[in-house]
Amino acid sequence: MAPADIRITAEPIDTGRCKFVVSEPVHGGGVRRFASPDDASGSPLAEGIFAIPGADVAEVIVSGNLVTVVKRGPAPWQTVGKAVGQVIRAALAGASPAVAPKPVAPATLGADDDTLYERVADLFESQVNPMVARHGGRVELIDVQDAVVMVRMAGGCQGCGMADVTLRQGIEAMLQQHVPDVKGVVDITDHAAGSNPYFAAAKK
Repeated sequence: MAPADIRITAEPIDTGRCKFVVSEPVHGGGVRRFASPDDASGSPLAEGIFAIPGADVAEVIVSGNLVTVVKRGPAPWQTVGKAVGQVIRAALAGASPAVAPKPVAPATLGADDDTLYERVADLFESQVNPMVARHGGRVELIDVQDAVVMVRMAGGCQGCGMADVTLRQGIEAMLQQHVPDVKGVVDITDHAAGSNPYFAAAKK
């Protein structure tokens, strides 16, 4: 498929995180997280994103057709997003896989964030979102850092007074039951911003 045929939609979460939804699968082997340019070595997609000037990329998470980019640099997503799109297209058009298979890590005591991310993502798909969908909402798994799950409420959950109750009683309880290694849940939704939190966040 020609790179021009690949559609990429950027969904900024806040000034430091943005989710890119790609019309083609980017990586089929579960979740890959890259926390440094060294981690990205051998995966052209992640290497290219870390190399974007002015972004100071801190982390890249690739799963299926989603690419989440975490940046520390001040460059706005409008600028960085164009560069990320070019990197994704180039990586998918390249001869080698855009994302290398995950190296087999030695077994460690306790689950690492990558493993937790995969387990939490499965739980969200199979149980959390079908439950929340009945209320017209959706909960997006954004990241797992130091065993703390970061989520964003979307749809009918955003700005809903019951969102905190849903999060605390429903989602935390499910996580404790199914993924006991998780230490907590953080809701990074900008509930005051309504449907367009991206621009409202700049006023703070």
